[in-house]
Amino acid sequence: MPQIIHLREPVSYGDGLRMQQARVAAILDGSGPETILLLEHEPVYTIGRLRDRSSLREAALLPHPVVETNRGGQATYHGPGQLVGYPLLDLTRRGRDLHAHLRRIEDALIRACAAFGVDAGRRDGLTGVWAGPRKLASIGVGVRKWVSMHGFAINIASESLPPFFAITPCGIEGVAMGCLEQEAGRDIAMDEARAVVAAELEREFVRQCTRQS
Repeated sequence: MPQIIHLREPVSYGDGLRMQQARVAAILDGSGPETILLLEHEPVYTIGRLRDRSSLREAALLPHPVVETNRGGQATYHGPGQLVGYPLLDLTRRGRDLHAHLRRIEDALIRACAAFGVDAGRRDGLTGVWAGPRKLASIGVGVRKWVSMHGFAINIASESLPPFFAITPCGIEGVAMGCLEQEAGRDIAMDEARAVVAAELEREFVRQCTRQS
């Protein structure tokens, strides 16, 4: 059963990456458990290691730092009002299927949205979670020796949205980003969202482990 760790103070992207790397190493050498980190990042733009960086538009003019990282995908933003989750899981014991891993993250987030009365789902050919035409959650993962890294970012509060206007989120032209508060029509405290998302992630990945055993 994955250990879920809630980090309630904002975390720099670099510190978050170092936390992931340390826990992945512990999973690989058997000294630590599978872990899901839930946190908010200090404001930052990230992009996968790609030759095409056009989704950053004019990177030198962006209001926050840009970090290149080892996940898949184009540019996105992380910052206050957004819940970030890093499922650090041994995919060898979970079927070695990266696409299935992505779908399970989506499933958990879709159920979490439903708990707030939001009808969210997938869009054909696109990774993530959507409410109508608006993208609520972005997902990008990486693996190290079949242990997963990185994960998802779901926009909870409206304060998470303005920095997306400076980029082409996930490289999708014309995409509209949304947040859970706007879709639910009410204020949602981060701790409330965190608890619901944590419960759905636990349900999804414990259930998966049960199916595999």
